[in-house]
Amino acid sequence: MLKYTEDHEWIKIDGDLATVGITTHAQDALGDVVFVDLPSVGSSFAQKEVAGVVESVKAAADVFMPISGEITEVNEALRDDPSLANSDPLGAGWFFKVRLSDKSQLDALLDEAAYTAFAANA
Repeated sequence: MLKYTEDHEWIKIDGDLATVGITTHAQDALGDVVFVDLPSVGSSFAQKEVAGVVESVKAAADVFMPISGEITEVNEALRDDPSLANSDPLGAGWFFKVRLSDKSQLDALLDEAAYTAFAANA
């Protein structure tokens, strides 16, 4: 299941684990990504808490936690090559993986149709 936030993160849920990244809309708005600050494995975040930063040639933006949980893995390839966030934002450009602590929070996230409509007006 793929969900989106109004802060332009995506979250792909697989059981109690999820993968998080920034959307195509976000990377388009940012331009060429040159640096990512990823959270530490083992750290926990509440929903909507800042979990990382993405910097581009134009701006820096916070990466917000779409759902409460504990970081289980970070994308070291993205740290080494931040341009993956531009070239493959929904694939190889993922940011981190998280163990979900409250699946009911998924109800507040957007599905693809709702996010597409939201992003068109953002």
